[in-house]
Order: sequence, then structure tokens, then C-alpha cells
Amino acid sequence: MSNRVEKSGLQVDAALAAFIESEVLAPLGRDADAFWQGFAALVGTYAPQNKALLARRDDLQARIDAWHGERAGKPIEGQEYQAFLREIGYLVPEPAPFAVTTKNVDREIAAMAGPQLVVPVLNARFLLNAANARWGSLYDAYYGTDALDAPPARPGGYDEQRGAAVIKAARAFLDLSLPLAGMSWSDWDGEGVPPLADASQFCGQRPGGLLFANNGLHIEVVLDRAHAVGRTDKAGIADVVLEAALTTICDMEDSVAAVDAEDKLNAYRNWLGVIRGDLADTFEKGGQTMTRTLNGDRDWTGKDGSALTLHGRSLLFVRNVGHLMTNPAILLADGSEIPEGIMDAVVTSAIGAHDVARLGTHRNSREGSIYIVKPKMHGPEEAAFTNALFDAVEDLLALPRHTVKVGVMDEERRTSANLAACIHAVKDRIVFINTGFLDRTGDEIHTSMRAGPMIRKGDMKKSAWISAYEARNVQIGLACGLSGKAQIGKGMWAAPDMMHDMMVQKIGHPRSGANTAWVPSPTAATLHAMHYHQVRVFDVQRELAGKPVPPLDDLLTVPLAAGINWSEDEVREELDNNAQGLLGYVVRWIDAGVGCSKVPDINDVGLMEDRATLRISSQHMANWLLHGVCTQEQVMDSLRRMAAKVDAQNAGDPAYIPLTGNEDGPAFRAACDLVFKGVEQPSGYTEPLLHHWRQVRKAG
Repeated sequence: MSNRVEKSGLQVDAALAAFIESEVLAPLGRDADAFWQGFAALVGTYAPQNKALLARRDDLQARIDAWHGERAGKPIEGQEYQAFLREIGYLVPEPAPFAVTTKNVDREIAAMAGPQLVVPVLNARFLLNAANARWGSLYDAYYGTDALDAPPARPGGYDEQRGAAVIKAARAFLDLSLPLAGMSWSDWDGEGVPPLADASQFCGQRPGGLLFANNGLHIEVVLDRAHAVGRTDKAGIADVVLEAALTTICDMEDSVAAVDAEDKLNAYRNWLGVIRGDLADTFEKGGQTMTRTLNGDRDWTGKDGSALTLHGRSLLFVRNVGHLMTNPAILLADGSEIPEGIMDAVVTSAIGAHDVARLGTHRNSREGSIYIVKPKMHGPEEAAFTNALFDAVEDLLALPRHTVKVGVMDEERRTSANLAACIHAVKDRIVFINTGFLDRTGDEIHTSMRAGPMIRKGDMKKSAWISAYEARNVQIGLACGLSGKAQIGKGMWAAPDMMHDMMVQKIGHPRSGANTAWVPSPTAATLHAMHYHQVRVFDVQRELAGKPVPPLDDLLTVPLAAGINWSEDEVREELDNNAQGLLGYVVRWIDAGVGCSKVPDINDVGLMEDRATLRISSQHMANWLLHGVCTQEQVMDSLRRMAAKVDAQNAGDPAYIPLTGNEDGPAFRAACDLVFKGVEQPSGYTEPLLHHWRQVRKAG
């Protein structure tokens, strides 16, 4: 039980209260008593509304469950199904045509196209790496990954053969992005400014560097004949540096394990540090002690001789939690926990107000905005609630209306089916919509849990709803006027070691009209940035504008198996795949408090795992169990065998607690609960069970 202090009827963790008053409010010149009075009043107004929205979710789900139960064994007829969903209010009328009116949006969001990082806010080192990933070395990205189609580097120092292949590939990129008149970049001797075919691409220079731009993104050609690489290069080019992660989401949701006041305080403190510019992290690497801090801005002399300063860091969003969870950091007078999403909205906005007031070392938003991503909203009612909540937060913090901007995650079925109405509910502050395949799949399974057994997990990306989902997200966003005012985003590349495949496949995101897409690392951001030099995304958006929005029919086609004809081996294979991924993630979340990491899959390929991947695996197993595709004994057999595999994959970690022989431990019990209690979990979310078992682990 944490030490608590009373604040206007709220029981607040003492350390959190002290942090808010001394580190957040005091520099803003805000009166602490007035803040707590306002916070308590805000909670009094919005916590009951939050609770009512969750009850509405449960009511809709119960009606859908009953409808499927009454029609057991019968095919779902599309128009009848849609009529039912409209009757119960799951589908709402489309709003009349409109355009969003968001103002004071930074260029990185409104006028540029490029990669977006998502980083767990609890890891200060990763957070700094992501914020500093605005610029990345193409030479390093090629040299250290399989994106380069050449033999891997030989161990034992710099491999000149590998280096030559890197230089050749980088020259090819320059020829494509910054073509020269009458020659290749391989022919340039490094003297003066190279003869560009389009002279307007040259932006400026500084000692040792030339600055160019293409498709709105900058490229720095680093010149240094004293450098180990530059001295062997005809032009003296030592590196090619790309403007890479234009924006970064500092995540307090799916990628972190934050279950109590201690965790939330660490998260808020890191967010404050990166906003104020004084966050630092000291660590050991290669036998040396290193300290990482935020990069400064980058200064140039423009081609007209004037000073030119470019932002040195990624523009930062913060992702709050959704509406579902509560947190013991702050209690109401009756001892109940307040909604965590309300707490996040107030505290992260108060921290963001430091940037608005220019209290930090560096500016985040030059337009004076605070950017919050809001995940897991179900339909326009919940989007409207978020809009009203942000109004109240602005009033509490004396911020101008719509200072707090919102990014809407289009990852729940009811939101994707009513996306235009959701955007309309936040039309004055929206800066972002983004698809999330895994959470959307998890909600697809849970919403239609009682309709029948789902197709295999690997077949979901080939199902009718997914292509409609991705296309509708772009077309609806364009129809609502997001182009030039907000990001239309696409989801994560989950395999950080498979950069060759990413370079082949992820160009599909800008080609689809998305002006951002998620990447798992700064290196991946540098490589993915190359795609935005190949595709003029805003031209694609203009070509797509006015095209019809794909109808709801495909989006609402439930991905049911045509018949249960899988062999015993196929069922075991599917269960093993789900169980291994589930256990590999849960054991880190519960025992180590790691919310997102590279987890080996069943084939030992490292994949970025977070709660979205866990949701689909657990819901898929629960669905098959419910419909008799498998038995509880088969599920337990898979869990036990995959526990041994996960143990072997973690054998090199001295802090690892084995799953085998420890079935009464919190990690294994959490995994079992996620499957065997999966049908009854709200919207199929994993957070309630994960939080419970993590708290058990922390307590014992």
C-alpha cells in the first residue's frame, strides 16, 4: 500500500503528488490547491461518463453475442447483419460531408511525409534514441543490416568490401533522389556544390556537409577526407545522413507495463524530461560508460547566405491509455481507482504545457500544440468523450482551446466502421489517424466470438475485412480533409532484424497514400525514409481524393472458417504458434515488467511484441476453444510444450524465471487466464489480467 495524501477529496500517492506539485506545477507558476480542486471536479464529472461508456460497450457486445447465439450454424447475411448493427446503435449515420479544422499543427505532421517511431516511455535510453532519430546515418543502416544486398560484414573491425557495397548503394540512392546533370554521384569529385539536375534541391552547407531536399525531406552529404571512409572516397564522402523519424510516439500504453503509482511516476518523469530537454541516461556499452542526452538543432548556412536551423529531434506525441483501465495511483474518496486515461490526460498535458510555455531547453512543437494519441476508442461516442475531456483539461490548465491535439487510433471494429463520425467528433483537434492490424484483429475475433470458429491467424491478412479496413482508413481520412492538416498512418513493421523484407514491402504504405507508417527502431526509420524519397505521398493523396470510400460490406465480413476441417496436426500447429507467442511475451511483462521487446517467435525470428499481439493470440485460442476446434487439454499441452521452448529461448538471461516447473507462478497463470478467461474479458483486452498478475509478482 503506497503512502497517500489527501488532495481535494482525492487520495493521491504521495510521491506522485510531490512530483506533480514541485516538478510540473511549480515551474508553470500554477497554484497547487487550485489544481487539485479542479482535478477533483474534472474526475467527478468525467469518471461516471467513462464508466457509462464502458457499460455501453458491454451492452452492445451482449446484444451481438445474443444475435449470433440465436443464429448458430446459419450463415451471416450482410444486409441483415448491418441492419441489426444499426438497430442497436453499433453503426451510426454517416455525418454530412465536412473538413477538419485543426489549426497550429507542426509541419512534421501536416506538410511532411516520413517514418514514425513508437517507443516505450519507461525506457529512458530507448526514448532518447527515438527522439534523436530525426537524423540517421544511411551508411550505418546499410552496413549493419540485411537491407544491403551484399555479404555480411566480416568480424574483426571495418570490412572494406562491405563498406564498398554500402557506398555503392548510397550513391545509387543519391542518383535516384538527387540526380546530377550529366553525371552520376559516383563521378563527382567532391569540389564545390555538385551539378544538380534540379538546382532547387540544394539547401545549404556547413563545414563538412552539404544539405539537400527531396520530397520535403532533407539529405546531408557529409564530406570529410580525414575520416576512415571519406579518405578512401573519390569525393571525400564520409556518410549520407537522412532526415528520418519525423515524429515519435512516446508510449504509455501498449508497449509499457505500468500497473501502479511507481510505474506511472517513472513514465511521467521521463515524459517531462524529454519535453524539458534535460532527460539523460547513463549506461554501459562495450565496456565503456556512456551518457545519452537529447540532440540539439542543426545549424546551416542557407544557399542565400542566411542562417538555416533545422529541428534536431523527432516531433513528440505521447500516447495515453484508453478508457478501460483504472490505476491505484489516485483513489476517490470511496477507495475506488480513478480512470487511468483521465489521469494521463491531465498529467501529460500539464507536462506538455512546459513546452507551450517554452520552459525547456529545446522546443518540441513550434506551433504551441500538445500532441496526444488516444488508443482503443470504440465509436464516435467515445471520441466525443475524449474531445470533451480535453476541453476540460485545457480549462484546468488555462490553455487555449484545442491546444491539446488528438491522434485517433483506428484499431477497434466499431471505430473503423464509423470512422468518419469518429473524426467528426474531434474535427477541431485531430492530427492523426492510424490503422492497427493486430488490435483490429483481436477486436474482430472478440466482437464475433460467438459467431463461429475463426480462420487461422496467419490467414487474417488475406481476409476480406483487412483490405477494406486499410483502404477505408485512407479514403475516409482524405474525404474528411486530413491531407495537409494531419497524418494518415499505417502500422508497424514487426521484424526489426528483417530490413531487406521491410524495404521490399513497406513501400506499400506511402504508395497507399499514408504520409506516415510505424517502424520499430531508429535504423528502420532511416531505411524507411528512403521510401518517401521514391514516392510523392501528397501527389498520391491528390490522386486518391474524391474516389469513393469502399463500402461497409467487406469491412463487416466476419472471418469465419468455412468448415472445421483442420487436421489434428494443423490444430496443434496453430495452438503452438499462439501459445509460444503468448508465453514469450507474458513472461517478460509479468516477471520483468517489460511491455514491449523483441521476442523470438516459434521459428526463433525476433518480432516486436506488445499487448496487441497478445490480444490476438489469446482471443484466437479462446475462440477455437469455445467452438470445440480444440479442447482444454490440447491447449494445456501446447502451453506446457511451448513453455519449454520459451525457457530455452531465454536460457542466456540470468534473471529469467523458468516457466517449466513453475505453473503456479504469476507468468504461467496469467497465460492460462488469458486463454481460458478470454471470452469474458472486456473487448478481449489483456490489460486487466496482465495488471493483476504483474501486481502479484511485484508484491511477492
